[in-house]
Amino acid sequence: MRPDLKVVADLIGRDKRVLDLGCGDGELLVNLHHRQGCDGLGVDVDPDRVVTAIARGVSIIELDIDEQLDEFTDDSFDVVVLSQTLQATRRPAALLRQMMRIAGAGVVSVPNFAWWRHRFGLLTRGRMPVSPALPLSWFDTPNIHLSSLTDLEALITTECGFTVDRRVLLDADGSPTRVRGPYNLLAAGAAYLIRA
Repeated sequence: MRPDLKVVADLIGRDKRVLDLGCGDGELLVNLHHRQGCDGLGVDVDPDRVVTAIARGVSIIELDIDEQLDEFTDDSFDVVVLSQTLQATRRPAALLRQMMRIAGAGVVSVPNFAWWRHRFGLLTRGRMPVSPALPLSWFDTPNIHLSSLTDLEALITTECGFTVDRRVLLDADGSPTRVRGPYNLLAAGAAYLIRA
């Protein structure tokens, strides 16, 4: 399992009802089921990823998380996951509010566009960053909202009024890191456990 997904799984805990928005091939849900006793449902809009997830035995539905989350009732899950997906949505604040309506807790992981290596590459080469955390060129990436960790935390707490229960800083490969100093500059990404 990808290192960042291990962090997400640890934030979720055991025996939870999990909704994974933008679940891709279902890797996280398979591991949550087998290792942590969680019951999960995946959501993705890409038909190929949906087929792959189904082949892995994942319960999944195909829908647009920007437009169709009203199909889920209030408090129908324990945790909603948005792993490496928020920056690719059209209305991040509205999506966070929907997550907290569907479950009182959410796990959000994101790349940090303000990481020092991204800043340095932009400064010295004058080009948009490509890194393990952001592996695609600017014209191929699904990312449409570029934020720093400080920006995301302000969105979660100030704009949406939610609480950050836990933040795990990530290095370039998605593993937890013990950053000393300004985390917004030194962490390649982060995973957050948030509550309504």
